[in-house]
Amino acid sequence: MRGSAPLGKVFGVPLKVHWSAPVLVLFLGVGLARQVLPVWAPGRSGTVYDLAGLVGALLLTLGLLAHEAAHAVAARRAGIPVEDMTVFALGGVTRMGRPPTPRLQFATAGVGPLTSLVLGGLSLAAGLGVQHGLHWTLPAAVLLWNGWTNLLLAGFNLLPAAPLDGGRLLQAGLWWRGGDRERAERIAGRAGQAGGVALTAVGWILFLRGDSAGFWLVLAGLFIWTSALAEVRRATLITRLGGLRIGQVMTSPVATVPDWTTVERLLAEAAEHPDRPVPAVFPLVDFDGRPSGLADLRRLALLPQARRAEVRVRELARPLARCAVAGPDDELVQVLEHATAPPPVLVVVDGRLVGLVTGAEIVRLLRGGARPVS
Repeated sequence: MRGSAPLGKVFGVPLKVHWSAPVLVLFLGVGLARQVLPVWAPGRSGTVYDLAGLVGALLLTLGLLAHEAAHAVAARRAGIPVEDMTVFALGGVTRMGRPPTPRLQFATAGVGPLTSLVLGGLSLAAGLGVQHGLHWTLPAAVLLWNGWTNLLLAGFNLLPAAPLDGGRLLQAGLWWRGGDRERAERIAGRAGQAGGVALTAVGWILFLRGDSAGFWLVLAGLFIWTSALAEVRRATLITRLGGLRIGQVMTSPVATVPDWTTVERLLAEAAEHPDRPVPAVFPLVDFDGRPSGLADLRRLALLPQARRAEVRVRELARPLARCAVAGPDDELVQVLEHATAPPPVLVVVDGRLVGLVTGAEIVRLLRGGARPVS
C-alpha cells in the first residue's frame, strides 16, 4: 500500500504502517474519551479521559494487528507466501498468496475473526473482573469498550462480502461446493460491491444527521466496493487468461527505434512512410541493441516544433525501470497482476527484446477472442 513505512516484523512477516494509521488512533481515542468514558465512568477530568482514551485506542489497534497476524501465521503454516501486513485508517490488510484449496481458504480467512472474538471475550472478562473485583471503574470501562468493539469488528468482518473475511469464507464454501474458484471469487466480489454500496449509503445518511461515525462508514464502504471490484476483475482475468504464457501471446519480431533518434527525425519518417505507421507506443533500444524504454508517439507530437531537432526520443520516453518486463515462459496473469506499469509488456531474453505483448491483444483475449494454440 502506497504511503506506508516499514515498522519491523511480526512473526517474521514485515509490518508496515500507513500514514493514515495515526488518524485511526486519534479518531478512536477521541471518541472513547469524549463520548463513552464520561458516561461509563463519570467524575474524572478531561485529561484523565484523554489518556484513558489513548490507551483504549492503542489496545484496539493492537487487536487489529493481532487479527492480521493470525491471518499471516495461518497462511505461512499452510505454505502460502505472505508479503506483508499493513495497518491503516480503516483497519489492517495482509497481502498473501492464493490458498490452493477451499479448506485452506476457509482456515486462513476464519482465523482472523476468531482471533478478534477471543480478544473481545478476554477483554470483557478482564473488564468485569477489574470492575467487580478491584472496583477500578475507569480501567474497567476501557477494557469493556475494547471487548465490545473487538466483538463488533469480528461480526463486521464476518459479513459475506469480499474483501472482508466473511467474503473469503463465502468464496471458500462456493468453491468447495461448485469446484469453480473463479466463479466463487466473482460471486463473493459482487456481494462485496453490494455491501460496499449499502455501507456507503448508511454512512452518508448518518453523516447528514450529524453522526461523525457516518464519515468512516462512507470511507469503509468505498474501500470495500473498490476492493471487491478489483477482485471481480481479477477473477475475470484468470478465467480468460489463465494458463497462457507470455510467449504465446507476444508479437514477434518487434519494430524498434534507436533511442538517440531526434523527435524531429522520427516524426518526419512517420510522415514520409504512411504505409509503415509508427505504433502509438513503441519500444526503444540503445547503442548496444538492448531495450531502454517505451516512447509514446502522442507525447512526442506535443513537443514544440522549435525543440524537436534537439530533443532525443529517450528524453521523453518511459525508462525501462518503469516498464512491464517479462520472459516468454512467465504466466500472463501473474505478469499483469504484478506489473507496476500498463501494457505493452516488453519480452526480454538475455537482455534482448524478443517480443511485445500489446494492450490490444490483452483486450481481445478478455473479450473472448480465440486463445493462441500452445
